Amino acid sequence: MPLPTTLTIRRPDDWHVHLRDGPMLELAVAATARQFARAIVMPNLVPPITTRAAAAAYHERILAALPDALDFTPLMTAYLTDTIDADEVAGGFEDGTFAACKLYPAGATTNSDAGVTDIRRIHPVLERMQSIGMPLLVHGEVVHGEVDVFDREKVFIDSVLTPLVDRFPGLKVVLEHITTEEAVRFVETSPENVAATITAHHLHIDRNALFAGGLRPHAYCLPVAKRRRHRDALRGAAVSGNPRFFLGTDSAPHPRSEKESACGCAGIFTAPVALECYAQVFEEEDRLDRLEAFASEFGPRFYGLPPNEGNVTLEREDLSVPDVIRHADQVVVPFKAGERLRWRQA
Repeated sequence: MPLPTTLTIRRPDDWHVHLRDGPMLELAVAATARQFARAIVMPNLVPPITTRAAAAAYHERILAALPDALDFTPLMTAYLTDTIDADEVAGGFEDGTFAACKLYPAGATTNSDAGVTDIRRIHPVLERMQSIGMPLLVHGEVVHGEVDVFDREKVFIDSVLTPLVDRFPGLKVVLEHITTEEAVRFVETSPENVAATITAHHLHIDRNALFAGGLRPHAYCLPVAKRRRHRDALRGAAVSGNPRFFLGTDSAPHPRSEKESACGCAGIFTAPVALECYAQVFEEEDRLDRLEAFASEFGPRFYGLPPNEGNVTLEREDLSVPDVIRHADQVVVPFKAGERLRWRQA
């Protein structure tokens, strides 16, 4: 059967993105809004977004950075700390300021030092979130030095997330940017209020990409890419049609100088080519017919939001990804830099 030359889907959403702030904000917003109608915006700024006032101010900065021709709705999140105010969180959800709360184990990733040091410290906040239906978004890794970096997600699921779901059975939980076969199985066997996002880059690369011909800092992200069998499990979950797996890019730009350094930052800038990368995977898995549900339907359904009205069209035409993207004084290396993709957004 011949492959389609075009693919039109309902306009998708990105349920996990880093838009940054300051000089990087305009570049990140434009790249995301070109493809996505809405996005769950991560709160790990410096200082982190922990109040309604901070979220509202960041929301205004995002809209100010949005190109005039693009229509885009940022969905703001609260950064959980050991001492965050439950009333502030709940009030922000009820008045529409916050769409969810984000759990970073302290020290797990970029700008996570203010995160939660012990999950028991936020049990009252989680109880409140459960009672009002507010989603918890989880960076699922332990940070103990004795745990191998490639096992941090699995250990987190076993030691933190499984007990948390048991203790708060009504809490809506999204395990974000999953990277392991164990995470896939966890979601598949959990109640319907537990879901996961899957990134484009984790569907494309395994941990060999970090060392292909030398140390490759632009393939470094957290959670780090795992073995090929884990990547294949993620692909199976993404194309399965299971509504509890949906699109979340975790697009996370850093200046090239901060990636190519002695202690390079974690994060991959996928936003400029995200849909094209997802389409290529779904084509390779012979499941292009399921891309629309994964990208445009399952996320809104889980969050209780209406699907978008508009459409986007992808054309089966080679796309040459630039080596770098320049904006003002920013130089960023995108995912798949210097490579060709088989789909292009019309």
